[in-house]
Amino acid sequence: MEPTKFDIAYLKMAMEWAQLSYCKRRQVGALIVKDRMIISDGYNGTPSGFDNCCEDESGKTHWYVLHAEANAILKLARSTQSAMDATLYLTLSPCKDCSKLAVQAGIKKVVYVDEYSDNAGIEFLQEHGVSVLRIAKELLS
Repeated sequence: MEPTKFDIAYLKMAMEWAQLSYCKRRQVGALIVKDRMIISDGYNGTPSGFDNCCEDESGKTHWYVLHAEANAILKLARSTQSAMDATLYLTLSPCKDCSKLAVQAGIKKVVYVDEYSDNAGIEFLQEHGVSVLRIAKELLS
């Protein structure tokens, strides 16, 4: 599957969104798009009302930090929109837990740039009928 000009544009926007994260180790951005409209966005970080510190003194990410796609899906759940048949754009491929959320939310396509340390999330998406597309960083510059 070849990326469309919209895939590239939305991924560039997700990369900008990632820069809003307070996390030092890795900043991740997410957009959920349906019918060429952005219906939700998110970046990795602590829950609302928490201190915006994602890592402990040793640089390890706190267990309660939310992933960008989880934030976007949860934000969408508070709205009147639905992720059914939407596309999730991510700067980092989803983990297993976030892949479950994406499938449950009805997302039908995931487009991402960088690989997460474990590809079980991508495998899960593919096994459950979600189209997956990785776009090289070089195409985004």
